Amino acid sequence: MLRTFLFGILIILLLNSLKAQTPKYSNEFMSIGVGAKALGMSNTVTGHINDVSSGFWNPAGLVNVPTNMQLALMHAEYFAGIAKFDYGALALKIDEKSTAALSIVRFGVDDIPNTIELIDNDGNIDYEKIKSFSAVDFAFMLSYARKSVKFENLDIGASAKIIKRKAGNFANAWGFGFDVGAQYKYDKWLLGLFAKDITTTYNTWNYTFDDKMKEVFALTGNEIPSSSVEITLPKFILGAARSFNVYNDFSALAAIDIDITTDNKRNVLIRTNPLSFDPHIGLEFDFKKMVFLRTGLGNIQKETNSDGKRRTSLQINMGVGVQIGKILTIDYALTDIGNNSIALYSNIFSLKFNINRNE
Repeated sequence: MLRTFLFGILIILLLNSLKAQTPKYSNEFMSIGVGAKALGMSNTVTGHINDVSSGFWNPAGLVNVPTNMQLALMHAEYFAGIAKFDYGALALKIDEKSTAALSIVRFGVDDIPNTIELIDNDGNIDYEKIKSFSAVDFAFMLSYARKSVKFENLDIGASAKIIKRKAGNFANAWGFGFDVGAQYKYDKWLLGLFAKDITTTYNTWNYTFDDKMKEVFALTGNEIPSSSVEITLPKFILGAARSFNVYNDFSALAAIDIDITTDNKRNVLIRTNPLSFDPHIGLEFDFKKMVFLRTGLGNIQKETNSDGKRRTSLQINMGVGVQIGKILTIDYALTDIGNNSIALYSNIFSLKFNINRNE
């Protein structure tokens, strides 16, 4: 099994080395993360995630959803409310050994002024011609997880995802890709592997411009975009977690994830050619599995100050969670979007509902 996995990685790297230069960022809205629990732990959940959000983080974890059905909802706003991020997912238990889930992600900036027709050919300004449009990214993920028949304590899962991106009526893209994951329990250790965009995800962009827009592009010296393909290269995440009994009803969980990217374009702690390694850690303390306190450290980068000196920066996140009865869980996270500035910290709330159909 290990040899097959390593061989697969080698083949993917060889294929990617033959590709034309790829963009540094593609489908980056899928890197933000979902669920206040994971965000509060700096996304360090690959090895131990076991709820409906596993469809996003590691589909293998879906098989450990504790109830027949589980529903998750999240809304977040970034850049002083300019950008909206919404997430919803539903997991359904098929039987004792398998679970399916549907996840939807939306990241959008709405009501963007379109001033293409603000000034007519005579130089007159007509504010009534200002129209608005939205720049929106969607992801639809259908996931399936199953307990391994051959290997005890091994869970496996996969997600097929469709990407839809659009900017008004003049630019849109469709993309398709696959994620696969595995989780393995060894003694008190929870180990995870998540291969994101394992087949490489391709977004095909198409543009539609009327004569007025083409004229504006020409007059302003801008090139008219043409149909193109955007590529998202594979990303591998290794995760390990271990739980500890702290004192009586108090316990803790410590986790570490290592993101391995293949585009050789990331400013991360360890960068080689062609792989880059981005470690992040998370901690969760709980009381009777009812009240949770979380923190995480990630986004470790080398930066150059204004005086030319190099320094290491990092991102600290934190959060809390409350389990209300057997049905509702409310999670909160205070998370930075990556600029290490208190002004850019966002308040994230998410809800999780447990539903037993037989009840």
